[in-house]
Amino acid sequence: MKKIQGGVCASIGFKANGVHCGIRKNKTKRDLSLIVTEVRASAACVYTQNLVKGAPILVTKKHVADGYASAIVCNSGNANTCNANGEEIAEQMCSLVSDATGIPASDVIVASTGVIGQPLSIDPIREGMPSLVSGLSEEGSNLAAQGIMTTDTISKEIAYSFTLGGKECHIGAIGKGVGMINPNMATMLIFITTDAAISPAMLQKALSADVKDSFNMVSVDGDTSTNDMVAVLANGCAGNEPVTAPGKDFNAFRKALSKVTTYLCRKIAGDGEGATKLLECKVTGAKSKSAARTVAKSVIKSSLFKAAMFGADANWGRVLCAIGYSGADVDVTKVSVDFKSRAGELAVCRNGSGVPFSEEEAKKILSEKEIEILIGLDDGNGKATAWGCDLTYEYVKINGDYRT
Repeated sequence: MKKIQGGVCASIGFKANGVHCGIRKNKTKRDLSLIVTEVRASAACVYTQNLVKGAPILVTKKHVADGYASAIVCNSGNANTCNANGEEIAEQMCSLVSDATGIPASDVIVASTGVIGQPLSIDPIREGMPSLVSGLSEEGSNLAAQGIMTTDTISKEIAYSFTLGGKECHIGAIGKGVGMINPNMATMLIFITTDAAISPAMLQKALSADVKDSFNMVSVDGDTSTNDMVAVLANGCAGNEPVTAPGKDFNAFRKALSKVTTYLCRKIAGDGEGATKLLECKVTGAKSKSAARTVAKSVIKSSLFKAAMFGADANWGRVLCAIGYSGADVDVTKVSVDFKSRAGELAVCRNGSGVPFSEEEAKKILSEKEIEILIGLDDGNGKATAWGCDLTYEYVKINGDYRT
């Protein structure tokens, strides 16, 4: 497996673009993106579990019910959520794509991100569609990535090449998400493309399994979004023998998918609103994988712990506290905790109790941009990793006037 350039356009048969159409007031910000495949693709999606769902999710569910799609259109700056005519607007977005490309509207995945409860006019999208479609290219991944950003400080894209049945395949993705991120699928917008041939059923199986250890293990602020989804298109242009059942090729595809999703998990957590540090919590020795996930997520979500990491304060008691209220079956007298970064590794807790350590060394380790929290439960073979970020003054500032 090799990391390559191209994002969602690294896969054969895909083109993308992103433009400013006028949804966002800042004309330097792209706010409308489109990804298309020249061959109808297998499609799989996972959606937010929030009971309040953006209208685009309701429309997308209908459009991918048959397991296929040919395009993804997404706007930023307005979530199209809690609007009386939301589904109508989402359907109109798909129809505009159809009119401009010839792709059936029912084969279009639609997404929106931004402010909730603000009416979305179709006018700027209609006016921007011609330039969006005319600018589609095999080099357009980054433009599309820019078009789905909200408070993200960096665009997020990645691609890998891998082999299935002796054929070289490619998988790429773009993503957004820095706030309203909490591990309860979905928590962001992620669009993945691959030229591998895989049936809709197996693609959905791979995605549904993957998110349990990837996007469901990311938390920025504990709030589960109303809109966000992960969507995968697989058009089969690589020419491999289609993956239709579990086996060697399916496992190879899952491995490639995991490389992409894990990369984006780290990028999203590290770019959390106001964040200065990426936190990676690794739990080992749990009674089960489920228990490990529960512990890792509880620690990474703790506001007190996140604040301590912002201040480079080795307040390991907050880790134990989060483990204790996580709900996982844990013997707290066996817990060990270490903090690790490129500046070194420091033991702070053994057998549920503190051990002597240098505060100066701890400060140095916790002042790095990427910090690992290593938790040992000494009670089994279960393990899991979760990703998050520190809690800063800037997070409050950003969300204090997000709408206005």
